[in-house]
Amino acid sequence: MDKSAAISIIGAGPTGALLAILLQRRGFTHIDVYESRPDPRGSAVQSGRSINLALADRGIHALKSAGVFDDLGSVLLPMRGRLIHYQNKTTLFQPYGQRPNEVNYSVSRFRLNQSLLEIAARQDGVHLHFEHRFETGDFRAGEAQIRDIRHDRLIAVPMQPLMATDGAGSAVRRQLNQARLIEATETDLEHGYKELSIPGAAGGFVMAPDTLHIWPRGNHMLIALPNEDGSFTATLFLPKRGTISFESLTRDDQIDGFLTQTFPDARELMPDCVTEFKAHPVGFLGTVSAYPWHRGGECVLIGDAAHAMVPFHGQGMNCCFEDCLEFDACVAQNASWPEIFSKFVAARKADTDAISVMALENYEEMRERVADPKFQLQQALSLELERRFPKRFIPRYSMVMFHHEIPYRVALQRGEVQSGILDALTRTAGALKEVDFAHAQREIDARLTPL
Repeated sequence: MDKSAAISIIGAGPTGALLAILLQRRGFTHIDVYESRPDPRGSAVQSGRSINLALADRGIHALKSAGVFDDLGSVLLPMRGRLIHYQNKTTLFQPYGQRPNEVNYSVSRFRLNQSLLEIAARQDGVHLHFEHRFETGDFRAGEAQIRDIRHDRLIAVPMQPLMATDGAGSAVRRQLNQARLIEATETDLEHGYKELSIPGAAGGFVMAPDTLHIWPRGNHMLIALPNEDGSFTATLFLPKRGTISFESLTRDDQIDGFLTQTFPDARELMPDCVTEFKAHPVGFLGTVSAYPWHRGGECVLIGDAAHAMVPFHGQGMNCCFEDCLEFDACVAQNASWPEIFSKFVAARKADTDAISVMALENYEEMRERVADPKFQLQQALSLELERRFPKRFIPRYSMVMFHHEIPYRVALQRGEVQSGILDALTRTAGALKEVDFAHAQREIDARLTPL
């Protein structure tokens, strides 16, 4: 493979930036990254457009492997668990895990993107081209047309190869699909989201800064993640249409009444929520599925462009970063782009399908089940079983979030078995002390092989 030949990356989000860094460290000397939006470095955060991200073990492992994690410390805020806010203003803390390292980190997507782009720009051979939009691709001829927006001109870019990291709305994927070179679907969730804000106070945070705050209300919910300036990014998830929906809430009094009645303690902390509700767009939530992710050795989809998921397991970015690491491993182990692309898809497809399923399931858990006493008992029992049988029983959430060495597909498979065990053990038990742990051991030994 000629490592001096140009590589084109479409999309300069976190995935594209990390991929460029990894490829440069793999020895490639000419990497062009094209992004349709303006350069975000040095710009102010654009509110109302994105959800704060949760960085977990898989993403951390990828960033450490790329040698960039230590450069990101100032933008990461640790979260030890969920704080459930009930409608009567009482709260309940649910830890994510039971070890000191079992934490997730809240991070602004915008700030993370800025940091990764700054690192990428320092690498010899990495060239960032902002306001350059992918227009068309002749995948059979192996040539893409990129529009330089500022100068209104088209640039012909040979695919040698072209790597699409242009997100859930990937223009590259859609053109591959239209040309019938791949099969792709985009499934829209009936819910959408709006970003709101909880400002900080003079003394700092107005709520616990080391937790993910959740207001579960059945068919809708509010969440809030901390920011480094003492504020919280709050996100309201609500049906797009219906009796209580983004479509039905239009007047100031309707919006204020809904937020005050449904999330009373949060409403007290959101002085601008009505204005923000009206000003901010309804964000898209959906699942993207595609196969195959590549066309020969000319073009490949990586990250959300291939498998976007709903954000309810906090794994979208982590999964994308894991893609980059797996792709880097395939580059190291194979001699041609067709081989690399094929091996990459074979290694990742089953895992990305599995996390997409779990992300959808976690939406119901977050907006409804976390407040259910039976669910809370099973969560506590999961941690107790992990303490007693650490080689065989690891809660599914922990497998996904804190064990990058366990593939997503394994977490899904074992999680289904463990759910059956938990259901059986709590069928008649109302508290941990009532659980038959001798029966638990028999079930675990019989149904779960050691990890």
